[in-house]
Amino acid sequence: MPTISNKGQRMPESPIRKLVPYAEKAKKQGKKVYHLNIGQPDIETPDIALEAVRNFDQKVVEYSHSAGIHSYREKLVEYYKKHKIDITPDEIIVGAGASEAILFTMNSCLDTGDEVIIPEPFYANYNGFAISAGVTVKPIQSSIDSGFALPPIGEFEKSITKKTKAILICNPNNPTGYLYSQEELEALRDIVKKYDLYLIADEVYREFVYDGRKHFSVMHLEGIDDNVILIDSVSKRYSACGVRIGCMISKNKEVMATALKFAQARLSPPTFGQVAAEAAIDTPQEYFEQVMDEYHARRNVVVESINNMEGAYCPNPKGAFYVVARLPIDDADKFCRWLLEDFDHENQTVMLAPATGFYSTPGSGHNEVRISYVLNVNDLKNSMEALAAALKVYPGRTMPKEAFAGK
Repeated sequence: MPTISNKGQRMPESPIRKLVPYAEKAKKQGKKVYHLNIGQPDIETPDIALEAVRNFDQKVVEYSHSAGIHSYREKLVEYYKKHKIDITPDEIIVGAGASEAILFTMNSCLDTGDEVIIPEPFYANYNGFAISAGVTVKPIQSSIDSGFALPPIGEFEKSITKKTKAILICNPNNPTGYLYSQEELEALRDIVKKYDLYLIADEVYREFVYDGRKHFSVMHLEGIDDNVILIDSVSKRYSACGVRIGCMISKNKEVMATALKFAQARLSPPTFGQVAAEAAIDTPQEYFEQVMDEYHARRNVVVESINNMEGAYCPNPKGAFYVVARLPIDDADKFCRWLLEDFDHENQTVMLAPATGFYSTPGSGHNEVRISYVLNVNDLKNSMEALAAALKVYPGRTMPKEAFAGK
């Protein structure tokens, strides 16, 4: 029998999706499952985007330019101008979601065996993208006790080797919701400049920033235009995850010319997705104001509920729509499965994502979970009530001293 590739064997399961069979079984048993495991908002996609697809009147659905439909890239230029980011259509390559954009970036900037430094916990699929591209992830751990702030720059410097080519961050962060400050990003700028590294920034949650704070983009950093690559997506901004449209942006002409070759190899990004995404740029500001009010309320329900559970703790995130919570449990993977297989509270249970899958360092996140507050406030209240009840009866409940840290 032919063997599976080493790359395929190393490819990790998604911590977000691997428990789906257990959730499906729980539903067949009649349980109500609250899905807090995946960043799939229940917010309605702007009608202006849906109408554009409904009104598509071309007789042939053709390939677009490999970099994306030109009118869409022109429209993106206008969008970024509103965020004080000045780019041209030629500095944008549209991909099938931010996922493809990250793969283009890794394949264009790093060779097999090269290293990318990423603060952890980080978006689980970065591990998979790195394996696909033959790249080695060098994690630097941030701590729940500091709210998952950027680790000290000295830790980055210690991790830099001859093989280090890039630093990758997500801002605001998935899975922690942490919002990097201008000062933290300028510190990264200095080390990127010193060692001539790429700075790759996943900014797909740009719009989701709370408590009067402002998002500072890596595109605003001075003196490293050729080092910076911005990753973006319409999935969360317009609650259009299935559209599968994202992009990579850089002023580095050599990087973009190289990435275009990878884009040409996959022919073109999805036409209908681009049609929807282009129209979505004209979404009224009122839409975002209502969405932000809703997420603000959702965040508060989750954070307050968790911090009122004995032995549980989570920081108050300033962006995105996730929290990483530390719970009084022995094993996050086992606990998340137990919630679906063996527990219910008034015939209801919760599906969470074990935080172990968001770390690259073995053994990390064993008592942490990621919670996506993507459901309405009433559903979140019910789910938090179910989680609190679960923690009281979970057989592997623990009460380590660190469970109270940060309270």
